[in-house]
Amino acid sequence: MTETAVGSPAVGNAAPTAHPESKSQQAYATVKARIIEGTYTPGYRLVLAKIAEDLGFSVVPVREAIRRLEAEGLVKFERNVGATVSGIDPTEYLYTMQTLSIVEGAATALSAPLIDSVAIARARAVNEEMRECLEHFDPVRFTALNQDFHSVLFEHCPNPHILDLVHRGWNRLASLRSSTFRFVPGRAQESVREHEALLQLIENAADADTIEKAARQHRAATLDAYLAQAKPDH
Repeated sequence: MTETAVGSPAVGNAAPTAHPESKSQQAYATVKARIIEGTYTPGYRLVLAKIAEDLGFSVVPVREAIRRLEAEGLVKFERNVGATVSGIDPTEYLYTMQTLSIVEGAATALSAPLIDSVAIARARAVNEEMRECLEHFDPVRFTALNQDFHSVLFEHCPNPHILDLVHRGWNRLASLRSSTFRFVPGRAQESVREHEALLQLIENAADADTIEKAARQHRAATLDAYLAQAKPDH
């Protein structure tokens, strides 16, 4: 039996080394970020060879990445065109926002009694960042801050089933690439004002029905603004 030095790792038990992201994963992350940020707009043709050249990769990992994005609904393949960035499906957006207004309104009302002054201050600080963002409007950053703000208001919801539905709604919006404020930037200023009104209701211990109604109307107003903008002129 061969002795080994105390504390010396056996060759077969060497500590695992961190593996860098695969080229396919890097391509996926890069293209997805460009879609979400709006660099690649709806209808933009994704030329695999060009993307591969930009990234310094072969076409194979880029093709794998595009297939993943297609499965997520961010990319679609068109005959005689190839891969293009999907547009927002108005019907899917409508249903998602309608559902989210109901479940997020309920979650916010249930959370309200559990939201302390520290959480209120955190939400107000985020809303102030949103207000500052209006000066040089960045819809992607504004949307991210908007989610941070609302998370403070619904994260204390004691009903895990309702909370799960809220998270699903937000995830669905993300898959729709829905920075609604890109399409209706004027809505952003109103949203900031409504946020402060919601915080004041919670601070003043308004009843659950009042808070739920305000939260639902806040979400519905964004949907209404988008639908009004998307409506074709006659």
